[in-house]
Amino acid sequence: MKVDILAIGVHPDDIELGCGGTVAHHIKKGKTVALVDLTHGELGTRGSGGLRLEEADKAREYLGIAHRENLGMADGFFQHNKENIIKIVEVVRKYRPEIVLANAVSDRHPDHGRAAKLVSDACFIAGLQKVSSQRDGVEQEKWRPKVVYHYIQDHNLTPDLVVDISDSIEEKMGSIMCYGSQFYDPNSQEPKTPISGEDFLDFVKAKAATYGRQIGAKYGEGFNVARYIGVDDLFDLL
Repeated sequence: MKVDILAIGVHPDDIELGCGGTVAHHIKKGKTVALVDLTHGELGTRGSGGLRLEEADKAREYLGIAHRENLGMADGFFQHNKENIIKIVEVVRKYRPEIVLANAVSDRHPDHGRAAKLVSDACFIAGLQKVSSQRDGVEQEKWRPKVVYHYIQDHNLTPDLVVDISDSIEEKMGSIMCYGSQFYDPNSQEPKTPISGEDFLDFVKAKAATYGRQIGAKYGEGFNVARYIGVDDLFDLL
């Protein structure tokens, strides 16, 4: 079940909005990816938890990803505690990723920053031999990802690195539109929200263009990292 990248979001659609282009870009490079959502997003103004699960699966299929799980934590009220850390430890040890992509370290929605800390801590704890976890009744072996990268969401944080997603911007936008309950639909009768207008999709694409411009690319996605970025060859950074 090992994958190269495990992308985690606290709400269904966080992954697509924050790092959907990066996921699609690396799939094109032959990398394997699994997706994990912490909650159903049941407190969202539009749609329902059940509908968002259906939309998340539609986005998974659209991106061509085999595995997506939802850990069923409480939207808005999940806590940084042992129970929730172990839930994340279980999926980290199941998929054994080299890289984990997680929510923004700080953002407009308080769940995002709390999830960033929860996931980062769980990734460290997953590497501790004396922490026990099981899947399907089988004791899991320890595993610690090499790095956790936090994608940037609503706030305009200064990225530590930017991934060129020029070849996958359309896949990013297409995966976002799999969430028909949340984003622009001129026929929707549900209440308007800060992300339901057509202008929000323009904002998402413009933000990707802004990050891309800084690295000489058409589109990019920004990430923050807690530790130094190490390279063997300076030309890997061109």
